[in-house]
Amino acid sequence: EAFRERGHQMVDWIADYWARLDEWPVRSAVAPGEIAAKLPEQAPEDPGGPDEWDAIFHDLESVILPGITHWQHPGFFAYFPANASGPSVLGELLSAGLGAQGMLWQTSPAMTEVETKVLDWMVGALGLPGAFHSERSGGVGGGVIQSTASEATLVAMLAARTRTLRRAPTVSLDALTLYASEQAHSSVIKAAMIAGLAAHPDDDRQVRKIPVDASMGMDVSALARCIEEDRAAGRVPFYVCATVGTTATTGVDRVGAISELLGSGEARPWLHVDAAFAGVMALCPEHRHLFEGVDEADSFVVNAHKWLLTNFDCSLFWVQDREALLSALAITPDYLRNAATDSGRVIDYRDWQIPLGRRFRALKLWFVLRHYGLSGLRAHLRGHLEMASEFQRWVEEDPRFEVVAPRTSSLVCFRPVGSDIQAQSLLDAVNAGGEVYLTHCVLPRFGEQGDRRGSVMALRMAIGGMNTHRKDVARAWEVLTEKLTEIQASSSG
Repeated sequence: EAFRERGHQMVDWIADYWARLDEWPVRSAVAPGEIAAKLPEQAPEDPGGPDEWDAIFHDLESVILPGITHWQHPGFFAYFPANASGPSVLGELLSAGLGAQGMLWQTSPAMTEVETKVLDWMVGALGLPGAFHSERSGGVGGGVIQSTASEATLVAMLAARTRTLRRAPTVSLDALTLYASEQAHSSVIKAAMIAGLAAHPDDDRQVRKIPVDASMGMDVSALARCIEEDRAAGRVPFYVCATVGTTATTGVDRVGAISELLGSGEARPWLHVDAAFAGVMALCPEHRHLFEGVDEADSFVVNAHKWLLTNFDCSLFWVQDREALLSALAITPDYLRNAATDSGRVIDYRDWQIPLGRRFRALKLWFVLRHYGLSGLRAHLRGHLEMASEFQRWVEEDPRFEVVAPRTSSLVCFRPVGSDIQAQSLLDAVNAGGEVYLTHCVLPRFGEQGDRRGSVMALRMAIGGMNTHRKDVARAWEVLTEKLTEIQASSSG
């Protein structure tokens, strides 16, 4: 009964927090160590007593909230969104309340079968190839929920490594080479470090960072030259990561052209497509041209926990060849052996991921899909894309600003015309105000002929929060123009 009472109180507290989000500065303003200083030096020795939860709720206000950067705030335009809708939070609560482990089918059949079905739904919803569908592929391919796209990148790399070495057992690990654009996520390099292919982030002996062209997508001709040079030197290209929606700019690698370049046969490297943020745009048919060639990919990942109203963590990952994945990750000690697994008729998702244990993450995505429907999710995405288009127009119409990368999604990369120092000053001034939070990136500059001309700092306006509306985007633009006016007046004075 105490749990029931406090559970209601906690749900009310969360709902009230959502209702007053705009009362807080978006980015936490505390100094390092300030929150820790409010906590006792030792863990509580005795039970809390009858007033423990009153004290806990008091501390939520006085200790926790001042130290939170409010990702659900309508003025949050930094990084990428991390939405937490009501249905997804309730799904997370139910998963915690059930307290089940889904490492094997038999440890909770519903966890496995709901996840498989929801991932198959998403194959159809996103227009992905049937080879990613557990049922339509005849059990050859399929999907699984990973914690993050970073983990999916690693898992795909391990599957690629295992498949390559099994096909060519005389090839040594240090002969393998992998490829990604210079704008690919840092998780590619981290995965290489974990997989024994790089000793540190700058180790390029087996990792090739392919330059981008003016579209901010991978230069496919540069990739072709690099692969040719590696093969001529006796190396074995085994893994290519193509990105649809890079972190800095949401640049798009031409997956179809990359796939054509890789050819066919057993020497073809594994093609992994990282569409962590932008992948959900495939829900809208008018944006599926960005994903041309995905039907030839070995694996594909998109995060529901960014733009798709599902709270972290919920990364949707598919493979065309589950056997390659299982060969890299499956291990069955005696204490996990059971009749259902031995029958070959079930999926044990512990073999599709790094950890053994797994919670019921499919619940929150199931709830989101049932609550909003695909039409509601499409409207959510299209609304933000319209806001981004309008924001870009405002930037282009103000001669003091410039757009510095092609826009492919709801992210606009822009800067004040002038020096990086002025861009940094503007970013600092906007973020210090508390109404708006932006982040930045450093991008290559290209001339009219596509030649590189150094690099510049850009501000990133990432529109995608469930609480962000047109008025919030308009207010962000007002803040940007006001702060730039102040900076320019101060510098001229």
